[in-house]
Amino acid sequence: MVAQLMAKELHLVEPGVEEAVRDHIGKNWTVSSDYPFSPDVVIICVSTPVGPGGLPDLTNVRDAANAFVGHVTDATLVIVRSTVPVGTTRDLIAPLLETGGTRVALAFCPERTIQGIALREIVELPQVVGARDERSLTKATEFFSGFVKSVVSVSSLEAAELVKLVNNCHTDLIYSYGNVVALMALEKRLDPLEVIEAANRDYPRPNLARPGFVGGACLTKDPYILTESFVGTDGEPFLVREVRRLNESMPQRVAAHFSRLLLGAGKDPASARVLVCGFAYKGVPETDDMRGTPVTSFLEHLVPVWKNVSGHDFVVDQSQIVACGVPSVALEVAMVDVDGVIFLNDHPRYSELPLERLLPRGKSVVIYDCWRLFRGSAAIAQPNIVYAGIGYER
Repeated sequence: MVAQLMAKELHLVEPGVEEAVRDHIGKNWTVSSDYPFSPDVVIICVSTPVGPGGLPDLTNVRDAANAFVGHVTDATLVIVRSTVPVGTTRDLIAPLLETGGTRVALAFCPERTIQGIALREIVELPQVVGARDERSLTKATEFFSGFVKSVVSVSSLEAAELVKLVNNCHTDLIYSYGNVVALMALEKRLDPLEVIEAANRDYPRPNLARPGFVGGACLTKDPYILTESFVGTDGEPFLVREVRRLNESMPQRVAAHFSRLLLGAGKDPASARVLVCGFAYKGVPETDDMRGTPVTSFLEHLVPVWKNVSGHDFVVDQSQIVACGVPSVALEVAMVDVDGVIFLNDHPRYSELPLERLLPRGKSVVIYDCWRLFRGSAAIAQPNIVYAGIGYER
């Protein structure tokens, strides 16, 4: 990673980052594995994956803190932005940094941006700041006030840690209800979008979410980090765990639904041509990020049945698609003789496809449109088209 950054090479798609790396590294940004000076501010922003059983793996956070032992002083401000179980900053990071008796200014300041507009949101979103004492709070507030629009201070490190977790888990919960509606609608042969839109129209309560996949690096792991923070206590958030279980089941449910429709259309699993579109975990904002993508679980349940599956994504590198166990294909070439196509993410360019021109004429084709990109399109009204989406089939 250090060598890549020194060479000004990126491993992600994020608007504005490439330009920043190109313009600043080697000038007023230094990339190094060494710390030749005592920094004024240290920001720990590394990943916190979850391991088997959903247990948070704090190795990266621990290693990052250990790297600065001996390099920080009482004057150093240490800001933790990694998502961690409640209590980690005080109970794990502080003791590591202060092994030699140093007492740094310590704050937890969560990063709450979404990929695709992260640089903009760093500035525009309120920055939550929690610290262990007044000195730390003052220093952290002064630091962020230099570039963010507003700062929201909370009473402790733990309060700030919980803010990040409840934000993301609430998002997981909101989206899950759309999936609940979809599953009920499918049982009664209803259109979940019709139900949701009618329920929302001019009604002054919180809007119901559309059904869909809940992926990405944060929403797929933070519920586990939150529940682990309270396991065995009266505050254990059982609902968060159940919500995550439902959302994680959606790729498998969709694979099963898609397979039933293909078989119902008379497709032969040994020879039918199936195209999977959208390997990144989301299409809007555009990203190549495949962390927490539904395609992994989806293919695990689809490929053993259907033997001729290929993949496409507008942003994800072809090598990453191949690494998922399917060939990467050109969209227009694959569409010519396709038997079934599924759109797993909502990249806008998919909705712009001229399906009436691309799809084989006179041949029955199953179109599974997870995000209903083609809802109302004349292309899906053709009698040879079997059209469906999450919780819906026509």
